[in-house]
Amino acid sequence: MRPSPRLLSLAALALGAALIAGACVGEEDTPTPGNIGSTPVASAGASAGGSAAASLTIATTNDPTLGAYLTGQNGMTIYVYGRDPADLSICSLDCATTWPPVSAALGAKITPPSGATGTFGTITRSDGAVQVTYADMPLYYFSGDSAAGDTKGAGKDGAWFVAPVSGVRPSAPPTPAPSTT
Repeated sequence: MRPSPRLLSLAALALGAALIAGACVGEEDTPTPGNIGSTPVASAGASAGGSAAASLTIATTNDPTLGAYLTGQNGMTIYVYGRDPADLSICSLDCATTWPPVSAALGAKITPPSGATGTFGTITRSDGAVQVTYADMPLYYFSGDSAAGDTKGAGKDGAWFVAPVSGVRPSAPPTPAPSTT
């Protein structure tokens, strides 16, 4: 039995509507407090490059100039943006391409490093992704770092800092340490 032309037209119309709706997802560029939620978690889970992970182990490293800071997947440096309000990421679109959020699946297990004094949690970004926070600061990677120990993002625009183990929000531009590549 051949499908009728009317049935084929309806199927094509439905497919076209689905494609258009899919293309419109994620076009909002600035998060607002009304669409962001904060959820504390006992331990942490995410990965570099923005893909959500079911679990994430956060580690630390110590630099003689930058001090003790958080590291994520494969030892990559984790950063905070000094202009982010508590539990809100204002880094989206091109910013989020350069500074991918440390992301996790909703309810992911986050394993904190020893010595971490702040609380790990998550927020839901305007694009719907779940971003990991530490002491209410959204966490990011830097696309310019290519190896563990790189800190090329430290001090960018006078607003990007390595994520301090202390959980205290940085207030002065850091001096970047030489990168090892």
